[in-house]
Amino acid sequence: MATTVVKSFGIGSLAARAALAWIRHDPRAAELLRTNFHGRTVTLAGGPALALGANVGAALGAPGAASTAAVVTAGATAGAVGFYDDIVGDRPEQKAKGFAGHLGALREGRVTSGLVKIAGVGAAGLAAAALLATDPRVRAHRGRRRGGVVRTTADVLLGAGVIAGTANLLNLLDLRPGRALKAGTLIGVPLAVGPGGGVAAGTLGAGAALLPADLGEEIMLGDAGANALGALLGVALAARTGPAGRAVALSVLAALTAASEKVSFTKVIQDTPWLRELDALGRRPAE
Repeated sequence: MATTVVKSFGIGSLAARAALAWIRHDPRAAELLRTNFHGRTVTLAGGPALALGANVGAALGAPGAASTAAVVTAGATAGAVGFYDDIVGDRPEQKAKGFAGHLGALREGRVTSGLVKIAGVGAAGLAAAALLATDPRVRAHRGRRRGGVVRTTADVLLGAGVIAGTANLLNLLDLRPGRALKAGTLIGVPLAVGPGGGVAAGTLGAGAALLPADLGEEIMLGDAGANALGALLGVALAARTGPAGRAVALSVLAALTAASEKVSFTKVIQDTPWLRELDALGRRPAE
């Protein structure tokens, strides 16, 4: 089991580095350049690179065929719809703030890229949770046998909420260099320990490979990277928890998401000394 975790971490790291180099040398790489909050020019290449690397590493570490399919479904879809939002989301007709804003745009007859992202991540989370429910190795890790239709349906819905909610949380935190990757590490390290830890380990390996470039403001994760990171960690979390654990996790995720509509996470971090120090650790200083 330890061998699988180490191998997944290493493959995820190598795949993310290779993907970043490949994307940066693509003839259309200039289309990914953006200006960050410091006014520095960075590339969105970090997002698809993380999504690709984390998917490869996490899939390698999945305990069974169904869980591998769950990893690929959640990670690839979250990365793809996030990348779509990264590319077209800055257009004037796409502007909307929060879930309520995207629903308001839909009532006006506009389908925003953000709504596409929300729907895509939600559908992928549901499909991934359903796949996890069919994997005997995942059920064995969770100490649970196949239950009735109602119980299984509730379990799948809770799992879908955990996967989509974790993807959304990491996306909400991706407002400063390295913040989403640090938060992902805090979530992922406990999940990489013990049975089934390869999914989290592969995801963490990709994140570790790109963290220096993210902190150095050479790249940014964007929605593609943050959503893929969160979705894959959500799969790892859902695979390790039963209905009660999933319900607790979903409650926390829902509370944080609701709080984000009222409170600035950045302000909370800046006003809390230990969070401020952790958030700034390793980051390139402002000029």
